Amino acid sequence: MEGAELVSMALESGTPVESVYVAPEGRSNPAVTVVVEQVFAAGGRVFDLAPGVIERISDTVSPQPIIAVVGFGAPPLADLDQASMVVVCVDVRDPGNAGTIIRTADAAGVDAVVCCDGTVDPTNPKTVRASAGSLFHIPVVVGGDAGTVIEQLRAWGLTIVGSGVRDGGDYATFDWCQRVAVLFGNEASGLDAPMRRVLDASVSIPMVGRTESLNVSVAAAVLCFEALRQRRAAGIGPGPRATGPPRGSTMQGMEGVPGGPAEPMGDGHGERAR
Repeated sequence: MEGAELVSMALESGTPVESVYVAPEGRSNPAVTVVVEQVFAAGGRVFDLAPGVIERISDTVSPQPIIAVVGFGAPPLADLDQASMVVVCVDVRDPGNAGTIIRTADAAGVDAVVCCDGTVDPTNPKTVRASAGSLFHIPVVVGGDAGTVIEQLRAWGLTIVGSGVRDGGDYATFDWCQRVAVLFGNEASGLDAPMRRVLDASVSIPMVGRTESLNVSVAAAVLCFEALRQRRAAGIGPGPRATGPPRGSTMQGMEGVPGGPAEPMGDGHGERAR
């Protein structure tokens, strides 16, 4: 991962930071200096890089002056047996979309995100950046056949809901106060026919403009925050937290940060209003 802010979030969450690599200009950056001292005090290794090295190992155009190797322990699906709301990514391929969905789920008070087989690895560097630290705040289950995951979630009493362009009910009239697992499919094609056949309900987002669909991470934001709105109105779940970037944020230059989804794509989500 890149950036002092993300490394600081990892430390605050108790995630082990194995090592950090600091560009020469990073030593004069106060935020980097603080993080380096924290990593060293926690037993992590600190390496100073020669000029130009960080530009060669980073996959961003304007890399942050600090890169870290951080441990990640994904929880098992069994940990979600008492979950009230779960977001399930089925074949979400774009790392920016996946990271933004994780960030959105965290912001909306969702209990967990499941990245089924075929979905991009949530530890992909672009996904980590787009999650803006939420990867350390919300359980993210990695892997599992989508059909098996859905069968298990249903066995625990969750209603299985899918989002789609058409043929779904209005998302705003759906009862989001029940225990629910909401599925988001591939960016280009949405949920395939076998997945749609196992749904308990399908919802769509009415649209009045000329676009054919919404980006999958935007669709996730609309549905997750509608669920939060209904649950707050019913007195269910935690209250809202303050919004906006934390003080001293050094997240500039990261995809999907701050605010808004990365790389808009057509993705089979949302419905044109008639």
